[in-house]
Amino acid sequence: MAHIPDGILSAPVLIGGTALALGGLALGLRALDDRTIPKTAILAAGFFAGSLLAIPVGPSSVHLLFGGLMGLMLGMAVFPALVVALLLQALLFGMGGLTTLGVNTLNMALPGVALAMLVGPILRATGSASLRALLAALAGALAVFGTGGMVALSLFLSSSDYVPVASVLLATYLPLALVEAFVTAATVGFLVRVRPDALLPVLP
Repeated sequence: MAHIPDGILSAPVLIGGTALALGGLALGLRALDDRTIPKTAILAAGFFAGSLLAIPVGPSSVHLLFGGLMGLMLGMAVFPALVVALLLQALLFGMGGLTTLGVNTLNMALPGVALAMLVGPILRATGSASLRALLAALAGALAVFGTGGMVALSLFLSSSDYVPVASVLLATYLPLALVEAFVTAATVGFLVRVRPDALLPVLP
C-alpha cells in the first residue's frame, strides 16, 4: 500500500523525504493561479476518493493512485494536490500518517511528474491517436511502479528487516499498473477530443 503509516520509517528517511516534498510543494504552489486551481482541486478530490477504495491482493492491498494522469495534467502542482488529499485522509480515516506525510507525498508525486516531463511533450505534440494512447498508458503504468519502488526504497532505507515486506508490496503493484495504464490512456484520449487544454501541465 502506498500510504506508509507513522512509526515505520527512520528519522533520516522522514527528514529527507519531507525536505524534498517541501521543495516540490513550493514549486507547485508557485505555479497555481485562478485558472489552474480548479483543475488541481478536481484531481485532488479524484485521488482522495479513488485511493479510499482499497482492493485486497494477497497479503496486502492496492488502490488507485492516478500518478501518471495527475502528472500529465498538473505537472508540479501534483505536490500541493497530494499534500491536501493525504493530509485529509490521515486526519479523517487514519490512512498513512502525519509524520510520513512528506515521504508519502514524494513517493506518489515524483514518479508521475518525472514521467510527464519525459512523455508529456511528445504526447501533446503527436497527431497519432495510437501513439498518444501508448504514451499515456506507459505513463500510467510506470508511475505505479515508480511509486512502488519508492515505497520499497523508503522501507529498505529505514531497516533491512522490511525487505521481505517491500518485495511483497512490489508484487501487488502489477495488477494496479495494468488498471492505471487503461484509465490513463482512456482519460487522455477523451480529453484530447473534448478539452485538449486540460493536458497542459501547471508549470512554475
